[in-house]
Amino acid sequence: MQLIDFELRGEHIALDALLKALGLAPSGGAAKFMVAEGRVQVDGQDELRKTCKIRAGQVVSVAGVRIKVLAAAVGASPAE
Repeated sequence: MQLIDFELRGEHIALDALLKALGLAPSGGAAKFMVAEGRVQVDGQDELRKTCKIRAGQVVSVAGVRIKVLAAAVGASPAE
């Protein structure tokens, strides 16, 4: 299983946006479809809410990839 650390730029990121940002889905629509099909888990539970807010400390799993979501670095601004 591939492990990825993802650092937030703000307080949260939508699940579909996370999948697209990491290149695990080629588009936002494809990311939403993956979630709707039940192919994505958040903290070990199936997640069917396409735009659920993913926050620091959560783990997202999809297609052999595990993403650990980290808090934004100290001093980083959300507008970067």
